[in-house]
Amino acid sequence: MDKTLFIIKPNVVEDRNIGAVITALEEKGLIIKRMRLETLTRGRAEEFYDVHKGKPFFDELLDFMTSGPIVVMVLQHENCVEYVRQVIGNTDPAKAAEGTIRKRFARSLTKNAVHAADSDEHAIREIAFFFGYDEAMSGPTSPEGVMERQLTEKNR
Repeated sequence: MDKTLFIIKPNVVEDRNIGAVITALEEKGLIIKRMRLETLTRGRAEEFYDVHKGKPFFDELLDFMTSGPIVVMVLQHENCVEYVRQVIGNTDPAKAAEGTIRKRFARSLTKNAVHAADSDEHAIREIAFFFGYDEAMSGPTSPEGVMERQLTEKNR
């Protein structure tokens, strides 16, 4: 089974919907391997969202992500990154499909309820950021596991 990083953002924590999001994940068959509540400092948020540096929404994103606690998780499922992206829905909640987490819990494009890695490579980096290198490098989402899966799929 693959794994990915998942974050419940401050608006969901503030709205007291952590349990509802966890229930939605578990009802879709996702397994929570690691989980903790934390509050990001501005510096850690800048480091995590470095890929968005220079974009017009960067400062607003940092302000939001440091405005309160978040819940970070490592989730596990077959084809986890792709599957979780389907479960959470479009980044813009107005465009998200009915029943998705963002459709249910997001307030706006910025306050879009949750974050999930968008590739296996980003999942590795993001898991390492929050849970350390050993967690990121174990299992099928490790670089070796990703390469093995890509070779297997290519040879089908």
